[in-house]
Amino acid sequence: MGIINDNFMLKNDVAKKLYNDYAKDMPIIDYHCHISPKMIAEDYMFKNAFELFLGGDHYKWRQMRSNGIDEEYITGNADEYEKWLCFAKTMPKLIGNPLYHWTHLELKRYFNIDECLNENTAKEIWDKVNECLKKPEFSVKNLIRKSNVEVICTTDAPYDTLEYHKQLKDFDVKVIPAFRPDLNDIRDDIGERMDYFHENGCRLSDHAIDEMNDDIIEKIVFLGKEYAKRGWTMQLHIGALRNNNSAMFEKLGPDTGFDSVNDFEIAVGLSKILNSLEKEDMLPKTIIYCLNPKDNYVIGTMLGNFQKGPVAGKIQFGSGWWFCDNRDGMQEQLKALSNLGCLGNFIGMLTDSRSFVSYTRHEYFRRILCNLLGQWVTDGEYPEDYESLKAIVEGICYNNAKNYFNF
Repeated sequence: MGIINDNFMLKNDVAKKLYNDYAKDMPIIDYHCHISPKMIAEDYMFKNAFELFLGGDHYKWRQMRSNGIDEEYITGNADEYEKWLCFAKTMPKLIGNPLYHWTHLELKRYFNIDECLNENTAKEIWDKVNECLKKPEFSVKNLIRKSNVEVICTTDAPYDTLEYHKQLKDFDVKVIPAFRPDLNDIRDDIGERMDYFHENGCRLSDHAIDEMNDDIIEKIVFLGKEYAKRGWTMQLHIGALRNNNSAMFEKLGPDTGFDSVNDFEIAVGLSKILNSLEKEDMLPKTIIYCLNPKDNYVIGTMLGNFQKGPVAGKIQFGSGWWFCDNRDGMQEQLKALSNLGCLGNFIGMLTDSRSFVSYTRHEYFRRILCNLLGQWVTDGEYPEDYESLKAIVEGICYNNAKNYFNF
């Protein structure tokens, strides 16, 4: 049998109550992801388990490479079942890796498969998944509905036509564009593009900050003012070192599993950005993510310098991102925020994913959150006051994001 059960990762009675009574059934607001609006609009049907679980998922590709799998069986032209089998052979070795948990949560929640994925079970699971994927209830829209998702914010280039978002206006789940400009290519018509996005429902921007120099700071300040005028939220994803393997970049392009954590200093630059905007009363709601855990306390303390009513938690410390999107990374982010700020106002989790079955990462986060809170209560560090705990858990899982973004 598998590892996924009702009390998975919940190690005390308080944690079990918090998760099962409060967190479990809260809707999902996935305010940052990389899924395809085209696939949603077309209500795409996946042809097999490989395409659903491994297509475009560079998290998994990295670990298959680490297991000595030839690239032909990862991004190459090998048979798709053979690729799936190579992934299955890798899975048992990923003890302690979040991919082990994520994959089995996905198999359980979407396909009711309890068996652990390995070389011996690969064919059986392949057949079960593929049989399910033939059914209409496993279309992209129905996978989203099954996941209890209320809002999805995609990530879109400034010159996207947003044609698929327009087609989705009658879908019962809100699919909203998020404005993602290249900081090295800010054109004169950027304001017009923001207006176009705004007309089509956009209320968030997103930026990859891979270095912190004066030019980047100046551009972020300029854009931040434009977002403030429109009432948008600005997201800053700080600290990736991209495309390290130039040979593979030339072969496969970006976002294929060759990025890592950078270690540049962010405190002074981040302070300049926020201070420059606040001086002109043009600081928008802002979510700041770091890829290097060394910056947890930089961000955790920077928030307090610029908090301002009437928004509770106007400046947010974003959830554990990318290489920090694991149990330790999420716990350390939660602990840093609780030590330095107001955890009860945290807007919670997002998938940051290209996969339509990755909504189980919200479950993963909620279990980690409830276990941490439950431990503090069990240790006598917070009262067993379920009225207050309910508000905290439901706030972090859903209500805070709902209020923050006004979706």
